[in-house]
Amino acid sequence: MMLFMSRTAEPIILLPEERSTLDTWARGRSIPARLVERAKIIGMAADGIHSKEIARRLGVSRPTVQLWRQRFLALRLNGLEKDAPRPGRIPEIPKKKIDAVVNATLHSTPLNATHWSVRSMAEAQSISRMAVQRIWKQHNLKPHLVESFKLSRDRHFLDKLHDVVGLYVNPPDKALVLCVDEKSQSKRLTGLSLACP
Repeated sequence: MMLFMSRTAEPIILLPEERSTLDTWARGRSIPARLVERAKIIGMAADGIHSKEIARRLGVSRPTVQLWRQRFLALRLNGLEKDAPRPGRIPEIPKKKIDAVVNATLHSTPLNATHWSVRSMAEAQSISRMAVQRIWKQHNLKPHLVESFKLSRDRHFLDKLHDVVGLYVNPPDKALVLCVDEKSQSKRLTGLSLACP
């Protein structure tokens, strides 16, 4: 033998002042539409109309009717005036993880790169790219914007530096000196120096 229990909504019993306020809201022309709708939902529910019928009459979903019935039962009129909390709240990142991202951004660089990108940091710290962006924004970190001169890690950097500076200081006769600054995936001409007799 199987027993079926019907789920009936908890009845709503209004105080006279609550009924008066709901009626005013339901008829109000200068009241936000969402508050008018909520007042009508609760008024109909207090009149004993089932949630499914309320939803049909007002052109809303049944879960919407049930949400506002529950909010009214929990918070009364105050529960109708404020929007219900939205799902999908951004998960909190532990302080240890935030500190790890900040320290890595400030004091390290990824392999084969000059600075961290959102994607590389997210992968290294096992968090989402959006989480990295939020942390960087909170701490005003912009690793892609370099504010100081960075010395090259090239073993032959000093030799190359002497060669380049030598071209500017003491260019050969009839020389044309071009300076190319290499940027990410493109090269652009940043300086031009002509040495003519």
